[in-house]
Amino acid sequence: MTPPALSPLQASEQTAQETSAGISLPFDPLLTLAVIGLGICSALTLKVATAGTIPGDPHYFFKRQIVYLIVGFLAMLGVSRLDYGWLRRFQRPIYALLILSILAVLALGSETLGSTRSISLPGFSFQSSEIGKLLLIVFLSGFVVDRARRLRDRDTTIKVLALALVPTILVFKEPDIGSGLVFIAIALTILFVAGVPWRHIAAILLLGVIALTIVLAVAPALGVHLLQKYEVERLTGFLNPTAHVENKLVYQELQSKIAIGAGRQTGMAGVGSSEFGLVPERETDFIFASLSVARGFVGAAFVLSLYALMIWRGLRILSMAKDLYGSLIAGGVVAMLMFQVFVNVGVTIGILPITGITLPLMSYGGSSVLSTMLAVGLLQSIYLRARSTEAMKGRVLRW
Repeated sequence: MTPPALSPLQASEQTAQETSAGISLPFDPLLTLAVIGLGICSALTLKVATAGTIPGDPHYFFKRQIVYLIVGFLAMLGVSRLDYGWLRRFQRPIYALLILSILAVLALGSETLGSTRSISLPGFSFQSSEIGKLLLIVFLSGFVVDRARRLRDRDTTIKVLALALVPTILVFKEPDIGSGLVFIAIALTILFVAGVPWRHIAAILLLGVIALTIVLAVAPALGVHLLQKYEVERLTGFLNPTAHVENKLVYQELQSKIAIGAGRQTGMAGVGSSEFGLVPERETDFIFASLSVARGFVGAAFVLSLYALMIWRGLRILSMAKDLYGSLIAGGVVAMLMFQVFVNVGVTIGILPITGITLPLMSYGGSSVLSTMLAVGLLQSIYLRARSTEAMKGRVLRW
């Protein structure tokens, strides 16, 4: 028998239910669109900005970034098909892997520009702190869920903070200040999403301010210098860059701002490698300056809008999550992305001190691209499980 024709309203509801069940939308389309858009922008920017960097191979960074993006995208699709709840079974091994990977870099890593942040492998440079961000998110989320009935206890907050500080201190020793700050941002966000008392978070922030004041002001006034002179200038030089122009890092920040201004509204017409001479670390930490030179304000605004779309979808997935574990993972991933974008762009335009944080999916690097793609894959997994759960209940879950 021929099934009765559906009214337009019934057809619309049926389509929505099929969509929520994952039949027509196997992943979050807007989040995926943001990821693809950022990957394309990264490749195009690197192709122009690094054309003359490697003699004999003008597209060295471009070709390798394409490979990283493709591998990362496939990894994202693979992780999206996994049940993220399965990761809770391996909390201790995940934390052990996090610590051991950082220790391995400290022991076996190669030094670059005064820092030991990665291990050189054939055709690839492994940076443990990048993957460590994701490992910390997964571990702390599971740890907090296990103590869900004691979230208001001060003991829980102290333990979460202590567990986050161990890898933070280790990456500080590389030194990798940027990744350490990301670790702290992740821990604070997970505590916030879990619903710990506000006074706990306020106390942590206050202690942070006090510690920074002691290191930068009180101790030097007493004749105790906990940091080297160049390290102090690195942290404070952005406040008055012309007074510390002899400092290499402060000088790089000044060059970055000049380069961004040179891009004007739509970028420099016929931009070539010579126009990127002002941009320091043009393929990694200052990729946003490279983008601004080549595409101007319009290109920079477009990329920032893609990040806004990614972060919005992450927050939406956080609210959609079917359990606390999913919400905490989503919160940690959003914190990681938002903090890195804010700090990287802030450094580039001269409103924050240089910390060495990459711009997610834009900066060149296999470890950075892979860790971000895996994090997005976890968001997709949470999204799929949430829509599947609502579909089983006969509900339609809006985007």
